[in-house]
Amino acid sequence: MSFINVEIKAKCFHPKEVEAFLLNANAYFKGIDYQKDTYFKVANGRLKLRQGNIENNLIYYERSNTAEPKPSYFQLYPVNESGVLLDMLSRAIGKKVVVEKKRKIYFIDNVKFHIDEVEGLGFFVEIEASNLMHPTKTEAQLNEQCNYYMNALKINKDDLIHVSYSDMLLGEI
Repeated sequence: MSFINVEIKAKCFHPKEVEAFLLNANAYFKGIDYQKDTYFKVANGRLKLRQGNIENNLIYYERSNTAEPKPSYFQLYPVNESGVLLDMLSRAIGKKVVVEKKRKIYFIDNVKFHIDEVEGLGFFVEIEASNLMHPTKTEAQLNEQCNYYMNALKINKDDLIHVSYSDMLLGEI
């Protein structure tokens, strides 16, 4: 089954202020995930294997590279034996790039917040309003939520990032 996120990624010059807002809003803190995302060479969309201490999934997604709240259509496949899958996919289709990050994960209802420290890139904040656990949420409702939190966190449109961390590391910005 495919799901929808309406999401933004922005350069974060004030991670402690973002975290303070989330705590004041009674956000649920899921934890700190040390993630290694291996992106693979694919003809369409993006395919990555996420290996972390909290999240471990094979993720396929499609989204446009625009610096505004945008829909991302994705599929998740939970992975237990990531080492075997990493080896298989690397041999079969080839690695594109590896992204390593420390990610603080928070939730307010169906909206997921990441405060990321990405190796070689710095600090970022992501907002993902998703219908993963709330399939009745429409794309318009998700867009409204994403915009609301973008304003609440005082994220300036000039700070929005239109590409993935993988693109940034590859110099495709």
